[in-house]
Amino acid sequence: MPIDATKPYDDQNIFAKILRGEIPSQRVYEDEWAVAFHDINAQSPIHILVIPRGPYVSWDDFSAKGSDAEIAGFIRAVGKIARDAGLVVPGYRLLANTGRQSGQEVPHFHVHILAGQPLGPMLAKK
Repeated sequence: MPIDATKPYDDQNIFAKILRGEIPSQRVYEDEWAVAFHDINAQSPIHILVIPRGPYVSWDDFSAKGSDAEIAGFIRAVGKIARDAGLVVPGYRLLANTGRQSGQEVPHFHVHILAGQPLGPMLAKK
């Protein structure tokens, strides 16, 4: 169910539990700023989720409240993960949902790295 990205951070969300090691994940990367793991509900052959270590609900929350070091570290981590996975060529898509209308389901800011096949248009045409 999509979430309200303006609500306070809920430290019982699934990604907070993954960060604390309470729920296992197939991690592909971690550093002081970010953790990345394979999505268990993959939408493409390669579907990696990247989450910051800090308690941020959405892109909006992260960009407003994250420190310069957190923001730079997270963005660099996303790029490194894509490069290390060999995704720069042929290409990949980054996706960050914010709020109900976008379909954000977990109230912890995260970026999807999608690749491994032609991904088609950004949005389905109605």
